[in-house]
Amino acid sequence: MFLRCLIACAFFAGLGFQADAAAAAEAAAPRTAHYPVTIRSCNRSVTFDRSPRRAVSHDINLTEMMLALGLRERMVGYTGISGWKTAPPELKAALGTLPELARRYPPLEALVDAHADLYVAGWLYGMQVGGPVTPSTLADFHIATYELRESCAHVMRRPAASLEDTYADLRNLGAIFDVDARAAQIVAGMQQRVTAVRAALAHRSHTPTVFVYDSGQDKPFSAGALAMPTALIDAAGGRNVLDDVRQSWTQVGWETVVARNPEFIVIVDYGPITARQKIQFLLDNPALASVAAIRSHRFIVLPYDAATPGIHNAEAVETIAHALHPDAFPEALVDALHAGAH
Repeated sequence: MFLRCLIACAFFAGLGFQADAAAAAEAAAPRTAHYPVTIRSCNRSVTFDRSPRRAVSHDINLTEMMLALGLRERMVGYTGISGWKTAPPELKAALGTLPELARRYPPLEALVDAHADLYVAGWLYGMQVGGPVTPSTLADFHIATYELRESCAHVMRRPAASLEDTYADLRNLGAIFDVDARAAQIVAGMQQRVTAVRAALAHRSHTPTVFVYDSGQDKPFSAGALAMPTALIDAAGGRNVLDDVRQSWTQVGWETVVARNPEFIVIVDYGPITARQKIQFLLDNPALASVAAIRSHRFIVLPYDAATPGIHNAEAVETIAHALHPDAFPEALVDALHAGAH
């Protein structure tokens, strides 16, 4: 079955900042009482004496967080989207004329030349250990860094990924930019949707097993215990077959996939190789012919920004849950069948 995570084009409009008279007056008044603000970023404490005014975000998921929080006017650009991925139309519209400073990982000069005061990124989301752009190299140019919580697994010991990581990212950005109420609103909406899924699955009798296929042919690139899909699958009433692999996004061997025999495969959809092409590759691979998900054609397609930490994680939980447990969501099943008939 092919299930796509549908992202409403009106999402950013629906979350658009609607200031009433009191909020407008508050915005016009000095907000010095909010600062200084200190937040945790991986294994560091970072203090902000004022709201950043020239922020740069990396990747689709982090850029969507910034825009959902209403922070476009406090950004001077973004990086790391067009070189690997295709921005959804609603994201393109929300970005408007905001420039992409680098199509992939930015060179240090790109951030310095933009006079950035904050880089919102993560490890393997715009930064690499030992690379030219890190919190320490940026600090030399008075550029602060906020690191995506899930990505901290690449630089420190931490527990398995959790939806709380995404909620914390939103709350931390809310504190950094003094938009706490906005962050709380987004988090509450996501939590409500996930809670509804959990309630629908309260009496399930089976926990299907799932493998995440991001990319790779010689060896698949997948999600271990420390990557967000593990948390999404768990919330959707499933189990990642690599949940005992104490790594984040990582490579494994096809023999591991065969041995663990997943009942479903999540396809992360992004880049020049389409989800349909990825599925066809899996179907055509003779080494995988015995895998239950392959035999039954059980594929769940998630857009990249739903599979990685961000504002679409609740939608991802819904999509996965509807695929794993269709009997628990009869209305969603009817809708999917109706859509497939047209």
